[in-house]
Amino acid sequence: MKTIIPLVAILIFAGCTNSGHNLSDYPITPVSLNSIKLTDNFWLPKIKTIREITIPYAFEKCRIEGRMDNFLIAGGKMDGETKGAMPFDDTDLYKIIEGASYSLILMPDKNLEAYLDSIIAIIKTGQEKDGYLTTWKTINPDEPPAPWVKPGGRWQNLDASHELYNSGHLFEAAAAHYYATGKRNFLDIALKNADLLTETFGPGKNPQLPGHQIVETGLIKLYQITHKTKYLELARHFLDSRGNPQLRKLYGPYNQDHQLVIDQDEVVGHAVRALYMYAGMTDIAAIYRDTAYLKAVNVLWENMVNKKMYITGGVGARHEGESFGENYELPNLTAYSETCAAIGSVYWNHRMFLQTGQVKYYDIIERTLYNALISGISLEGDKFFYPNPLEADGEYAFNKGACTRQSWFDCSCCPTNLIRFLPSVPNLIYATDKDNLYINLFMSNEASISLDGNKIKLSQETEYPWSGKILFLVNPEKQNEFTIKIRVPGWARNNALPGNLYSYANPGTEKIRLKINGQAEDTFTNEEYITITRLWEKGDTIELNFPMQIQKLIADEKIESDRNLVALEYGPIVYCAEEIDNPYDFTKLAVPGIKNLKVIKRNDLLNGVNIITGNVDTLSDNNKSTLTLVPYYAWSNRGIGKMRVWMPETSN
Repeated sequence: MKTIIPLVAILIFAGCTNSGHNLSDYPITPVSLNSIKLTDNFWLPKIKTIREITIPYAFEKCRIEGRMDNFLIAGGKMDGETKGAMPFDDTDLYKIIEGASYSLILMPDKNLEAYLDSIIAIIKTGQEKDGYLTTWKTINPDEPPAPWVKPGGRWQNLDASHELYNSGHLFEAAAAHYYATGKRNFLDIALKNADLLTETFGPGKNPQLPGHQIVETGLIKLYQITHKTKYLELARHFLDSRGNPQLRKLYGPYNQDHQLVIDQDEVVGHAVRALYMYAGMTDIAAIYRDTAYLKAVNVLWENMVNKKMYITGGVGARHEGESFGENYELPNLTAYSETCAAIGSVYWNHRMFLQTGQVKYYDIIERTLYNALISGISLEGDKFFYPNPLEADGEYAFNKGACTRQSWFDCSCCPTNLIRFLPSVPNLIYATDKDNLYINLFMSNEASISLDGNKIKLSQETEYPWSGKILFLVNPEKQNEFTIKIRVPGWARNNALPGNLYSYANPGTEKIRLKINGQAEDTFTNEEYITITRLWEKGDTIELNFPMQIQKLIADEKIESDRNLVALEYGPIVYCAEEIDNPYDFTKLAVPGIKNLKVIKRNDLLNGVNIITGNVDTLSDNNKSTLTLVPYYAWSNRGIGKMRVWMPETSN
């Protein structure tokens, strides 16, 4: 029988004993993916689509474009030059393997597992004897695949060569595969490469740093598995050395290499690089109990949330440099809001929650998941957004030359990042801390949870996000007292997002309804968690209803692009108007002129959604018409056309 390694955590550093090293752990532990059976009508179909459509599709794209060939050429098993357009093409295979590994936990599949083994064998072929693994450098370092990458041998141009970025994704994927299967075939490749890095980099060694961060969190995952502190120490070295001009010539703010990381107080530069770095910094803050790192990530988080975040949870304003803009620079038509940045934001916010237990981090996670993140993939699972704008005119080719989703990109980081992330979503639902059980996301599932020595079977039944009604069934193995903490979503507390960027024009007044074993209990509208401490017994039930209403959102006046505009949402879902549903100049429509707003369930539309409709007077000829809004994440699944999230508040 195959041994499955207990999956303590996927997205973050997870607990291990480090006696003698004075190292710590996150105080809160996520409930592992292999302890959860997902039955949800919203998320399970999306994860099945990744498994059945997107993973085979992406592997085939990699085959056609020569990703596998590169490893065989590097290993001398095939003749040829480097294939592909990017120095990090190797990571496409790594990320697909990572997502496929998570899907094996949720949906075991011997054929897929065997196929992964065959791909891993190909990857091993391309690894040099000392552990080095970046195929284009091995094949011909004087012929880089992209014109913006300088030629040269190992480690010579780390600002652009992506050698350490490749290692980071290798480590992340190998850890996931090991957790999912118990096999060491991919892990041993990763450890051999990590050993080379620890021999090459560190105090008194090669002073260069990765141009694109992620190797830091990857090294920490290898430390978690092996307990070898050299991996952790190298991750910290890469972070400690960033922004130090005494060690080397700095890359600058684009790479977050303009100041020491503990002195940085504004999120700047390439958004994905930044978010991966902040995730690594949060790991260091937790493991080393480092107050300077913790202070820095808190300051950076406050800047991002209060000045640089879209209402969808997306981040990164500029196409130029795929970067954060200035404070309050949040354009809609030209928004970048990269899919990878949304994923990076979830990784970071999850870590921030595990460090603090504060609900605000999950308010961002939820908003990002349901809006800026899943908008990156079509409902069919084979077309993708790289940027995710909040407005479209049907003419501006914002998506790497297209006005709608594309089937693939020369730089396919976003499709493969969606593959590696979405199957791991159930890992975000629950967490534990001593005798506290956190319920942070709402989706139908059955979970087996160990809490303070007691085994608990817990299930959720819900139609969230279309309905705020949730039924929890609690079945402890033995009668025991413990605390269940159920997150009250920000939208249910009249708090659109943490911070002051966005607010509701007409806050809801209906109370949250709670019943325990059929008995109504008091709740308060400003509670961040509904905290229930009692002697739990088999068969206990919790019935919860977060009342949903159509909410009108307004933005801080400092966001020039949203001034005098409003947006609508229902529950955690941000809505938009698309031209296909509104065959008139809806871009000039004044929201106060919309009457009889209502929510309608449409099982026949966009794989089943709630839509918002209202009666309007169109501005052109004063005719009566109907405004139809659909969930933002589902836009552009029916062809090219205009779209708006933010609409005028007045006809002027």
